[in-house]
Amino acid sequence: MKTTRLWLLLPLVLTACRHDPGVFVGADEYVAPSSSDGEYVIRPGDVLNVRVFQQDNMSARARVRNDGKISLPFLNDVTAAGFTPVVLGAQLQTRLKDFINNPVVTVSLEEVRQLSISVLGEVPRPGIYPLDVGSGVLQALAAAGGFTNFAYRDVYVMRLMPFGEKPLRIRFDYQKLTRAEGKAAVFALRSGDTVLVE
Repeated sequence: MKTTRLWLLLPLVLTACRHDPGVFVGADEYVAPSSSDGEYVIRPGDVLNVRVFQQDNMSARARVRNDGKISLPFLNDVTAAGFTPVVLGAQLQTRLKDFINNPVVTVSLEEVRQLSISVLGEVPRPGIYPLDVGSGVLQALAAAGGFTNFAYRDVYVMRLMPFGEKPLRIRFDYQKLTRAEGKAAVFALRSGDTVLVE
């Protein structure tokens, strides 16, 4: 079922990419927005352990739902996605002051949801692959079996942008990838990215 949907999506992605072949940003020029100090940002699917010091009835283990929220005792639904564990802990401390004096809250990450990356185009096994957080383009290509004999080895990452903007098209130099040169070597994929090989 997923493979069928993927093949239906392929012409749309290829059309979007080939519509204006000159519009892309090179991996070395792309500047990704980052969280402060490079801390992990909570995402839907992650499992959090929220501990309130000496308050077991206020503590909980919760999975971040698709709407980005978790359910906690006393506070009900709380937005967690988009924050670092430290920032979320500080917010919870503020909200819990309505119930106890000087709450001390620790938020830890128990389980990280894997990335879901689509790999399309001239690869032997196009599909959607679960990859570990921090994986790059080479890991996605390896999951899909590398290149077909028809590949020009032009590699792009299509990244969805916020606020309804057009997807960003990031071009990768395969030789630089294999030599671990430039920013391409440390480029981290995100859930929802599409790796396209032409």
